[in-house]
Amino acid sequence: MDALSGTGPPRARGCLGAAGPRSSGRAARTPAAPWARFSAWLECVCVVTFDLELGQALELVYPNDFRLTDKEKSSICYLSFPDSHSGCLGDTQFSFRMRQCGGQRSPWHADDRHYNSRAPLALQREPAHYFGYVYFRQVKDSSVKRGYFQKSLVLVSRLPFVRLFQALLSLIAPEYFDKLAPCLEAVCSEIDQWPAPAPGQTLNLPVMGVVVQVRIPSRVDKSESSPPKQCDQENLLPAPMVLASVHELDLFRCFRPVLTHVQTLWELVLLGEPLLVLAPSPDVSSEMVLALTSCLQPLRFCCDFRPYFTIHDSEFKEFTTRTQAPPNVVLGVTNPFFIKTLQHWPHILRVGEPKMSGDLPKQVKLKKPSRLKTLDTKPGLYTAYTAHLHRDKALLKRLLKGVQKKRPSDVQSALLWGTHSPPFPTQEHYMASLMPLQKSITPWKTPPQIRPFSQDDFLRSLEHAGPQLTCILKGDWLGLYRRFFKSPHFDGWYRQRHKEMALKLEALHLEAICEANIETWMKDKSEVEIVDLVLKLREKLVRAQGHQLPVKEATLQRAQLYIETVIGSLPKDLQAVLCPP
Repeated sequence: MDALSGTGPPRARGCLGAAGPRSSGRAARTPAAPWARFSAWLECVCVVTFDLELGQALELVYPNDFRLTDKEKSSICYLSFPDSHSGCLGDTQFSFRMRQCGGQRSPWHADDRHYNSRAPLALQREPAHYFGYVYFRQVKDSSVKRGYFQKSLVLVSRLPFVRLFQALLSLIAPEYFDKLAPCLEAVCSEIDQWPAPAPGQTLNLPVMGVVVQVRIPSRVDKSESSPPKQCDQENLLPAPMVLASVHELDLFRCFRPVLTHVQTLWELVLLGEPLLVLAPSPDVSSEMVLALTSCLQPLRFCCDFRPYFTIHDSEFKEFTTRTQAPPNVVLGVTNPFFIKTLQHWPHILRVGEPKMSGDLPKQVKLKKPSRLKTLDTKPGLYTAYTAHLHRDKALLKRLLKGVQKKRPSDVQSALLWGTHSPPFPTQEHYMASLMPLQKSITPWKTPPQIRPFSQDDFLRSLEHAGPQLTCILKGDWLGLYRRFFKSPHFDGWYRQRHKEMALKLEALHLEAICEANIETWMKDKSEVEIVDLVLKLREKLVRAQGHQLPVKEATLQRAQLYIETVIGSLPKDLQAVLCPP
């Protein structure tokens, strides 16, 4: 599969070459190490070509010290090329997501924890999967035996920045296909000079004579905030290429052929149902899957998803087995063979060829699974599922009117997003009510526990403050919530919120300690109790300094002062134990 794998001696760092060793990943890099800044954005860059004898072959991996397992190499090779049913001529961009071999590994990059603590949940670095962003070119070439030039440039990253990396590929790939290796090496060196992605900051990223300006979203951003405006342009010549988002797709364009069923698709995704998306090409497949999974924001998509998947994938048997229920995954494919293999799946979306912009394309129809044919299946949503919420006909009319008036696509997407983003503030309000009152948190006692989430209490609260009172979508909200409680997304949301609340409770307790008079507390305490306090304060301080506790800098300084004060009150022998030289 890999034409260069395991051949010849290891190459010097900085040279282009295929990955050799079998262990996957990269050793931890200090900020000053080679490729440390590059690694904050990308894992590696791969080039996949078509070899008459080998088929898809991994031509090179850069930096060459990045290690891919044989299974990962094989997956990248197959996922970087459209299958034979797609017939993609010219240039095609798409993306895939693949499992890292060996499962989840501890974050090796120094800034992983810091970045993830401030980034929106949906934009955190993937701990156990790689994203592949592909620029594929297939053009006639009489100098090649097969008659076609076929090559893919692939950016491999753990960041879900699809808009940024697609824009980057549109700059790099055409130049690379003309000039090959020297161009790629120069680009990677430029990326190695970029600042690390910092949530809440606007960054200028120079590459190939262009400055790409992006804002990295932060967890504290408001969902209704406007796209970032250009800034610091007086020092940038020529003017930067400003990306409105690093990750958001044009939802309206993605959903154009399925607008009449967006409500049903949204519910299926919300409930974590297995969903097969069969599209005519990898770009349509990957965009539809990414659009579906992004519809839950700000909820994190907690199921598996594969924007593009092939029969050669190492997980093919796992996803197609009939010995157990279909997995909770949104699977994007282009090979019609999957209709036969996965006809036992409860929900299949067949998308037709994309139409040129203009009139709204013919909408897919809702069909019973029994209408699914092994061959020549027509576009449609094949499911027996009945949506809990009613279709918003007024919205469809507004969107259709927008098409007729040539309303900008971003405005159409905002209309669509405003209606079908998760209208679940009620569960947030209820969750907040489980938090102990701040006045009940005292410095010298263990803080009270967060009360457990009661589904019955929550459902009763919907009668007076449910989404049916404020949301334009009407229907059986109670029934939808009951099913949502059983989904991986509720479990993921609840675990994350409970973790955040527990950290907040711990931070409030630390603040209460720092506001108390510690010398008064120490008067009647034994040495054992005082030493115990020192150890607990140190533990909290370490967690807070690691950005795990939401506390102010002044609180950290006061906690450190308290530790020094307490240790100073102890006998010299204990001081030596607690503060060894």
